[in-house]
Amino acid sequence: MTTAADGSDELKCSTRHALRTTCGPHEFRCNASECVPVMWSCDGDPDCPDGSDEWPERCGGEGSPPRHTVNCTGEEFRCANGECVRLAWKCDGDPDCKDKSDEADCPLLTCRPDEFQCGDGSCIHGTKQCNKVLDCPDHSDEAGCVNATKCEGPRKFLCKNGECIDSAKVCDNVKDCKDRSDEPKKECGLNECSLNNGGCSHICLDLPIGYGCQCPAGYQLLDKRTCGDIDECESSSACSQICINYKGDFKCECYEGYEIDPVSKTCKAEGKSPYLLFTNRHEIRRVDPVKRDYSQVLATQKNAVALDVDVANNRLFWCDRFHRNIYSAMIPEAGDPSQQVTLVDSGSLLSPEGLALDWVQHNIYWTDSGHKSVSVASAYDGLKRRVLVDTELSEPRAIALDPQYGFMYWSDWGSRAKIERAGMNGVDRQVLVSENIEWPNGITLDVANRRLYWVDSKLHLISSVDLNGAHRRTHLSSSERLGHPYSLAVFEDRIYWTDREREAVYSANRLTGQEVTTLAEHLNDPLSIVVIHPLRQPRGPDSCNLGLEVNGGCEYLCLKAPQITEHSPKYTCACPTGQDLGPDMRGCVPANESTTTSSPAPTRSALITRTKVADDENNSPPASRSPQADAGAPHLTPAPTSTTNPSAKEKERLNNTAADRILSPTDALGLGVSPNVKEDSNLSHHSGSEHFLLGENLTVAVLGVVIPIVPIVATVVFGLLCTGIYLVWRNYRQNSTKSMNFDNPVYRKTTGEGEEDEIHIGRTDAGLAGHQGHHHGHHQYPAGGGCGIGGGGGGGGNTCPQFIALPLGGSMPDPGTHWYTEQPMLSTAAK
Repeated sequence: MTTAADGSDELKCSTRHALRTTCGPHEFRCNASECVPVMWSCDGDPDCPDGSDEWPERCGGEGSPPRHTVNCTGEEFRCANGECVRLAWKCDGDPDCKDKSDEADCPLLTCRPDEFQCGDGSCIHGTKQCNKVLDCPDHSDEAGCVNATKCEGPRKFLCKNGECIDSAKVCDNVKDCKDRSDEPKKECGLNECSLNNGGCSHICLDLPIGYGCQCPAGYQLLDKRTCGDIDECESSSACSQICINYKGDFKCECYEGYEIDPVSKTCKAEGKSPYLLFTNRHEIRRVDPVKRDYSQVLATQKNAVALDVDVANNRLFWCDRFHRNIYSAMIPEAGDPSQQVTLVDSGSLLSPEGLALDWVQHNIYWTDSGHKSVSVASAYDGLKRRVLVDTELSEPRAIALDPQYGFMYWSDWGSRAKIERAGMNGVDRQVLVSENIEWPNGITLDVANRRLYWVDSKLHLISSVDLNGAHRRTHLSSSERLGHPYSLAVFEDRIYWTDREREAVYSANRLTGQEVTTLAEHLNDPLSIVVIHPLRQPRGPDSCNLGLEVNGGCEYLCLKAPQITEHSPKYTCACPTGQDLGPDMRGCVPANESTTTSSPAPTRSALITRTKVADDENNSPPASRSPQADAGAPHLTPAPTSTTNPSAKEKERLNNTAADRILSPTDALGLGVSPNVKEDSNLSHHSGSEHFLLGENLTVAVLGVVIPIVPIVATVVFGLLCTGIYLVWRNYRQNSTKSMNFDNPVYRKTTGEGEEDEIHIGRTDAGLAGHQGHHHGHHQYPAGGGCGIGGGGGGGGNTCPQFIALPLGGSMPDPGTHWYTEQPMLSTAAK
């Protein structure tokens, strides 16, 4: 790249390269005399400018395939250089392959003589050209149009028959309009403004025919006569940051750390000037956007695709897609391989795409298109890692963080392109942009103005939305200026982006899209770019280390939680894959312990208590909204605070097992719940002195839907059951006979009558003896073996149990005990 104005810095470069005829022992000499590491030759990835490191005669003979081949799917088109692009993009008039081979050998599109051919080759009817309607996708049908019949402005006069003449010819006693509408006798020479100012609220302008109302600066016509204040702040380009509207005027202000530039009237950062870092495939370079100082920070990289910087600590983070590693080093020492630390190796990475740093909680986040995931790791050792999102992702690419509010943003350029948002702990996932988006390669945050920017390489545009996905704007749309934009950064009033097709770094005004300048050119596949300035990473409190507990008391990872409401937790604890949070929601335990440990089925009273607690939690302010598109993201449910904690008696009812309770009639109807209820999870929320518990597993999620329905179903069934019992009882009264068939050997008292109404049944003497004194317990019994209760004895030599006669109703207790060897039928006379 030439940085000197006269090109003197490049005069002797060709001679110097020509004199270098040999390379080092671990280097390969390209045919163009450059030297590259020998390990880069014959790897299926051309590194020499002329591609000589991958020539067939060196890498296995003519026709031999390279060592690494890319297999395109049936829905993709293989470019001549081996790239894969969507098949629908072939011959669409827009080159998508780097070598433009997807637009080669395409049939020439022609239109009928009565049609207009748009710039993309499509055809529209000829009458739609220059009709003030954008009919072509590229708007070429309205380009260069001049409407000859347009008659606007103070120097034009529109005749009543549609003719347009010069306003100076009006009321000059000469018929210029064919209908003589330019010479009305009653109106020429009449000053309408002399009477009540013509009805205008501010300025009345007398015209040769008629009059017009005008407004002073800062006002506009609300109707034809009344002026109203103009809200200049409605225009996005009115001010750099803060716009304050006044009556007839407005004022611009800046956020803390910025000041108004007296010349440009825009907000400029205080302190040092910002500079840029960007990846250039084999190296990372630095450039000053103002002074244009240009230097190399890091060299000898195979394929550096993403980077970010800890500005406060002057530390660089980057990932190499070829080696599948994420590295870290101090910026002044980044060029020394011995100072480079490998944070995440190829064992956890498959195809890293984007990288972002949480500069407050000190974690790094990345996207992986191979694993189709978004992950996090501790920033300075990389030892603590966790996958946060791994569902409904196709081709995740760029990622950006907002540690102040606890949100992360990422782009996905897959079959259903979109930009999504979620909490930095993986919760509250939602789609922000899904329409009019094709290939969102790069995203970035304007932290000061709370907006998200992205570049679309397919649609050739730079757009933005606010951090809720609303108020969308297009800042620059041009296939000429945006060839194949890949990454971007925003600071102050400038947008910076890399362009792979033009192999350059550009800048433009973010408010107007104008003032496009070139910062670096003649590059080798520029990809990621970031702005370095302290204001780009505003300092904030580390939520994980506010109190005396280090790392928030978490055994593993402490992650910032999304700040949705003032009651939102400040952070969550997370465990590695394969482990869940323990009972204290901070320590980690093997996942199989929480999934295999089961408790007896809860009784109906326990279910009612648990349902009530769940309802109380649902009625309290939520910790996060339900994610829109993430079935795998953790779901957080706040635990009751000190003001809503259940009493000791309620806790006892929650913890008691079913063996210590009497089943209710509802339980006898089979309205129980599976005992395998998972009581813990892998994330927890903490906010100040409060403790937030993560929601239970899928079983509990299902119960949350089923339990509210159970009382309704139970009421209906119980009503039908009571009706049936009543009909049977009435029939019994009518027949003056009551029969009782003891099919169910377990009979429980359900009324409040005296002890004489209780019926105790024993099948054996031992069972009867063991039953004494336990009228209110659960009576377990063995299944009858081969002896039918209602019929005769079964086979196998089994002896049917004896039966005991029992007192009923309000009769006097019988002091004697009567045993029968056959099933008794008890009858009482009608009362």
